Amino acid sequence: MQTKVDELLHKPLVVINLGLKRFAESLEEQKVEVVQVDWVPPAGGDKAMAELLDQLL
Repeated sequence: MQTKVDELLHKPLVVINLGLKRFAESLEEQKVEVVQVDWVPPAGGDKAMAELLDQLL
């Protein structure tokens, strides 16, 4: 009897990639379906600016 995990592992893989475009390209070269999300850290990664933005919310 197949478990749900076994079923999942035998389905086509679809990857959601956040950020590193080269990672998505590498998967696409292997014929893996990839959804690329162009994401960057809030405030460009500037911790002080991100804290100020948090205060606005």
